[in-house]
Amino acid sequence: MKEVFSKFSGRRVFITGHTGFKGSWLAFALIEAGAEVMGYALTPTTAVNHFDLLKLEQKIRHVVGDVRNASLLANTLKEFQPEFVFHLAAQALVRPSYEDPTGTFSTNVQGAVNLLDAVRLCESVRSLVFITSDKCYENIEWIWGYRESDQLGGRDPYSASKAAAEIVFSSYARSFFEQRSLLGAASARAGNVIGGGDWAVDRIIPDCIRALEAGEPVRLRNPGATRPWQHVLEPLSGYLLLAARLYQEPKRWGGSWNFGPSTHEVRTVKNVADVIVGHIGKGRVEVVASQTQAHEARLLQLNCDKAHQLLGWYPHWHVEKTLEATALWYKTVMSGGNAEAITRAQVHEFFPGLA
Repeated sequence: MKEVFSKFSGRRVFITGHTGFKGSWLAFALIEAGAEVMGYALTPTTAVNHFDLLKLEQKIRHVVGDVRNASLLANTLKEFQPEFVFHLAAQALVRPSYEDPTGTFSTNVQGAVNLLDAVRLCESVRSLVFITSDKCYENIEWIWGYRESDQLGGRDPYSASKAAAEIVFSSYARSFFEQRSLLGAASARAGNVIGGGDWAVDRIIPDCIRALEAGEPVRLRNPGATRPWQHVLEPLSGYLLLAARLYQEPKRWGGSWNFGPSTHEVRTVKNVADVIVGHIGKGRVEVVASQTQAHEARLLQLNCDKAHQLLGWYPHWHVEKTLEATALWYKTVMSGGNAEAITRAQVHEFFPGLA
């Protein structure tokens, strides 16, 4: 990855959703690689958040904006004149999508249209990585991983919005981006990510940490659900590798790409919660009846053969290391340690030789 990171040194990189969990890790890694980063996003949604703990506002060009504001987004992108664009901004949770389907679709679909159209109008962009979700596939709850060519769809509004965003991306790629010889564009789909710095509501690791800090048991509503757990740096390494390849050979690396752990790394929600509690060294896990009838997928994993065989991308940390690193991040910060220092240490451990 050292060679990949060298592609970003001194380059202008535009990130939507940089105040979020994945976006803040991506922005920080790119800063460590010497990139000039501009972020466009809403303010963080939680009082404690990774973006503020890393003091990213002081390290990058930070623009507060909604992807649904087409003119502000397009003008910001055009003014910055980036070569690389990573689109991560989204309403990113299933259960809130039932509460606000209109907001979910407007952010994840119309926001996607606005970003893609801004790229269409900005000639400086050489590489676009358009991130959606593993939930863009029509989930039939089978044991096999979904391939990039499998049917798109979604029962819940969040999943449907991500499938729709993929269709929008495909249209822009074929209608506009293919005609620009120096622009490479691809969509990326990743499985569930965990890691330090996530405080979102309704996600297993933040729910565990909040309960442990409050001295309460970790309560699970769907303990048997399986997910393709991976550290946040895993898919980010795929996005970065893909972006670098798109820059070098724009028309070779387009299309859609899955980034997820191998199938033997899949764990249940209860197993993840038990391991985190064990690493933190306090608390307990309880299973409770779900208070909602809203549908959530129980079984979901990706087939990443395309990324393995063509990009040469493979997961770096196994699930035990992922859970250990995640627990260490929170344990360090909960005990008064420096969030920026532990984040930097984990970035450099994951990407040896970065700087």
